[in-house]
Parts: sequence; C-alpha cells; structure tokens
Amino acid sequence: MPADIAAIRRQFPALARDAIFLDNPAGTQVPRVVLDRMMRYMVDHNANKGGAFPTAQASDAVLDEARAAVASLLNAARPEEIAFGPNMTTLTLGLSRAFATTLTAGDTIVVTRLDHDANIAPWMRIAADTGARLEWVDFDVETGTLRLETLEAALTKKPRLVAVGYASNALGTINPVRQITQMAHDAGALVFVDAVQYVPHGLTDVQEIGCDFLACSAYKFYGPHVGILYGKYDLMDQLPAYKVRPASDLPPGKWETGTQNHEGIAGTLGAIEYYEWLGLTFGGADPDGGTDPIRDRRSRLAAGMNWVQEYEMELSRKLIATLESVPGLQVYGLMDPARAGERVPTFSCTLRGWTPLELATFLAGRGIYVWDGNYYALAVTERLGLEASGGMVRIGAVHYNTLDEIDKLGDALNDAAKLK
Repeated sequence: MPADIAAIRRQFPALARDAIFLDNPAGTQVPRVVLDRMMRYMVDHNANKGGAFPTAQASDAVLDEARAAVASLLNAARPEEIAFGPNMTTLTLGLSRAFATTLTAGDTIVVTRLDHDANIAPWMRIAADTGARLEWVDFDVETGTLRLETLEAALTKKPRLVAVGYASNALGTINPVRQITQMAHDAGALVFVDAVQYVPHGLTDVQEIGCDFLACSAYKFYGPHVGILYGKYDLMDQLPAYKVRPASDLPPGKWETGTQNHEGIAGTLGAIEYYEWLGLTFGGADPDGGTDPIRDRRSRLAAGMNWVQEYEMELSRKLIATLESVPGLQVYGLMDPARAGERVPTFSCTLRGWTPLELATFLAGRGIYVWDGNYYALAVTERLGLEASGGMVRIGAVHYNTLDEIDKLGDALNDAAKLK
C-alpha cells in the first residue's frame, strides 16, 4: 500500500475494522475532522439561529463558514447561492414544486434514462400535475453513455428545463454537462444538474458548467447526511419557495424549511476541510496561501481533488482489469481503460448463476461491502432489462480504497464464479 494511502486511511476510524468498503456510491465513511466538527458544535455551539446570546452567535458563525466553504467547493458566485437540506431528493422535490408554479399545460421538461430517480420522479410529478410533457433522453446500453442525438431531438420541443446527472450512480458514466448545459440554454431551457455522484470524484465548477441549479449530498463526499442545493441567485430569488411566513423571503433562507441539521452542516464544513488537507498534504497546495481566503480555499480544494482524481483513475483501471478477468461476470457501462477518464470508479455487474442479492451476500461474508438492486436508478435497470431479475451488484471505489482491496474483490468474485 502506498504510504500516502496509509496516511489517508488513518484519518477514517471506520477503516480500522476488518472490512472492505466498496459501497461508497451510497455513502462514504467519515474522517476524524468531520466527527470533531460535529462534536465541537454540539458541545460548544448548540443553539438555534439568530439569538442574541453567545452560543447562538457562535452557531451562526459556523453555519456561515460552512456555507462559504460549500460555495468554494462548487465555485458558486456567492454563499447565498447555497441552501442546505436533509438530502438531495428533498431539496429537488422542493425546488420542483416551486418550478411547477411557472409551468402551463403543454410545456416540456427533459429527463434522462441514465439518472437516479431523484432527478426524474420530481419532474415526472410536476409534469403530471401541470399537464406538461416529459421528454426522455436515452443512453447507449453498450457503453452506458448518453445518446446526445436524443437530447437534440428533445430540445426541438423547446423545453422549459433539462434535468441531467453529472455522473451515473449505476454505471459510473460522467456526462458532458457543460456541453449539455450549452445545448439546453441555446434552446431556451434552464438546467438542473444532479452532481451527487460526481462531487466526490472531481472538481466541480458551477460557473464553468453554466448550470442554473445543481444538487449534491455531503454524505457522498465524506460528510454527514446533509443535502446541498446550488442555484443562481436571481433564480433562487425569483422562484416562489414553499416556506412558512416568518422565514426569510431571500435566498438561501427561503429554501431552508425549518431548523436545519446544524451539527451536520458543521460536519460538512469538516468534510471540505478534509479535502483542503488532501490538497496541502498530497496535492502540492501552497501552505502559506495568499491574501484572498476564498481563492486560497478553492486552490487547496482543487489541489486535493486533482490528487484524488489521479489516484481514482488508477483504481478504475484496476477494477476494469479485475472485473474482466472473472468468468461469467458482465459489467454494464464503459470498460475501455483508455476511456477511464469518462467515468467515476463505480461499476455495476451481474454474475452468471447468481442473483445480485445472493452475490452481495456472498461478498459480505468475505468482508466486502457492496450494494445490490437498482440503487434508485430505476430507469437504468428498466432500460437494461434487469429490474425483474433483481438489478445489479454495484462496486464503488473512492480514494481511501487500495489496489490490494481490489485484488481481494477479484479473488472473491472468482471464487463465486467457480461455485455455480
């Protein structure tokens, strides 16, 4: 194991147990800095917002710092473009309800068959409620990549909104979201990006993408169970959020219904500080920094994420070679090592003679944690004709995984293949 990976793994208390965590697309383990941030909040700052007393003021300061840190992570133009919530799904449902008030019968919304249902079902629901039409973008079942010609056809209908994922939670495909955003804007549509599966693996820049909205989840990038919604300020200001009367009429408060998970937001700050630590320790970021704290934080985050991306590319290539060596194993999606940069290290597969649940159970018995089923990517398993047979087994690596762990996965899969 490389020394740098060993140092990283020491940051995560859960990794001390005798287990191989390859269930990461559903939620990663957390480093000590996240636990420390959450504990410190509960002990030293635990209060509701807006009080005149010290703990409330300290709480507000932590929440403000966390919002600014997330703005740096996503390169939002201002912290007020960031709203917190319980999870991406709830935030998307809330935004979709507000967007529905702008729709009339006959309007069009575009979704893709490659997406998690959290970026499909909310738009389906408001289409049904308002009489809007839903247009589907298909994907290539061989490569798991979006068929952009079907997007072009959908855009001729002049949609009001295009909803697209940054990376597939089932097949690992990274979609060309900047190109898709430009195509959608040229057709007069707004763009909502589900970045839940991309943010843990690559540097996200909402200004470069040009998207109007983007959502992600802190528990997918080493934080607690907190959802995050980015939206261009003017749009977040104009849309009529569903909220109680005393809540702020301005972003982000109008989008944060009720009291938030303050300790979770503090932990989200810790997760971003962990990425900064990666940038300083392994990514070559300048420890002295400059005079602009926002730019300095973004620079450290970029350095950390670039290091993560480089190492995870190695993990992806190793997984491709390992999975291809197992007799009777079928992997869905991109498997060309030369195209490893077009995917995150998330792979879904089936093994001849085994149901996905049986195989996941077998691997769990070997101390290897993976998911089975459709992982809410229902449109994917339906398109692949796998929903009725139990979906697929999903194997997802992140930067705290090792090449040795992938070898152990390969040994276990080969043993399973010999049993049936």
